[in-house]
Amino acid sequence: MSLPSPIAIDGPSASGKSTVARELARRFGYVVIDTGMTYRAFTAVALDRGVAAEDTAACASLAATIDLSLEDEQVFVDGVDLTERLREPAVEAAVSAYSAIPAVRDAMVRVQREASDVPLCVAVGRDMGTEVFPEAPLKFFLNATQEARASRRSKQAGTWGQEQDATEAGRDIKRRDRIDTTRAASPLRPARDAIVIDTTDLTEQELLDQVIARVSAWVA
Repeated sequence: MSLPSPIAIDGPSASGKSTVARELARRFGYVVIDTGMTYRAFTAVALDRGVAAEDTAACASLAATIDLSLEDEQVFVDGVDLTERLREPAVEAAVSAYSAIPAVRDAMVRVQREASDVPLCVAVGRDMGTEVFPEAPLKFFLNATQEARASRRSKQAGTWGQEQDATEAGRDIKRRDRIDTTRAASPLRPARDAIVIDTTDLTEQELLDQVIARVSAWVA
């Protein structure tokens, strides 16, 4: 039996999604589709153009007119590579508000599905298994306590050239969780057939071992 594709990996911030996806890419040759990049890129453009998240009509118009594409873990808008801007503090602070807009989500889902037109892909996000790829043969939902995720995010911030202590990271994560789980359009939740993994007390290798075992079992 062939490898499953697409593989859907959902979960909140700093739950381990990207770590797993990159290991699947390295080990099995999957193409990683980090769907959060599309929302971050849209947010960066909206902020640049002065389009407020509260102006949903203007956001819908912007989403319908910009040319956004994902290519090998890079994101382009109108031909410009915006990858380096995705972790800017202003983008981090605003992305949940923009990504809650239904018209923006609809436009980004089209981009995400276009990017998935490859033999093997692993899609990372918050609604991969429930909305974007409900037919995915293998779905994971990763979660961890807010405290554990805040600690991870604080450490990650340093690798992005930013300073953020665990307390500040915790506030940001709590706010983002609230928005992501309560929005009307595609709220964050596990798909009914997802494999749910609590990563709170797992080492990175323990998490990878669990996921790789599931993928390997598919072709055994």
